[in-house]
Amino acid sequence: MGILSGNSKDEPMHYGEIFSVWSCSMVARGAVSCYQAFLNHAGDKELKKILNNLIDQAKLEIKECDQLLTDNGIAAAPIMPDRPPVKIEDIPAGARFTDPEIAAKISVDIAASLVACSQVMGQSIREDIGALFAKYHLTMAGLGVQALKMNKEKGWLIPPPLQVKRPESE
Repeated sequence: MGILSGNSKDEPMHYGEIFSVWSCSMVARGAVSCYQAFLNHAGDKELKKILNNLIDQAKLEIKECDQLLTDNGIAAAPIMPDRPPVKIEDIPAGARFTDPEIAAKISVDIAASLVACSQVMGQSIREDIGALFAKYHLTMAGLGVQALKMNKEKGWLIPPPLQVKRPESE
């Protein structure tokens, strides 16, 4: 059949796949740094659990994407240092992120991640890359459900305008 037949891991990556995998690794590095800082600010145990799950997922994405890049002769993004833990009491009140602010930010990040994963899945011609991002998409969808449930239960969800009264049909 040609160059794109056989084991997809042996196929070359196209430029879109390269950029997407590299970008995923870079964004995941930023997420680890940001979410580690959020852990220092967070007080709610359930929020901290979701933050730790997001950090674990980001670290997995870094590892897998960097391996994929290395296997294809492409340099990975630079490494960021881990943030040290800080006691919440040591953060001045005016400088501290509140739990609802952190929850809103991670919810936006999860939604953006779902869109980004879908885009990579759609542009990929290598099945292994499409499958990798389908796995990330599924994981982030699960984390999104957890975050939504938490936001609702804690009263942190700020919904858009709701259509309470529906127009009568003719």
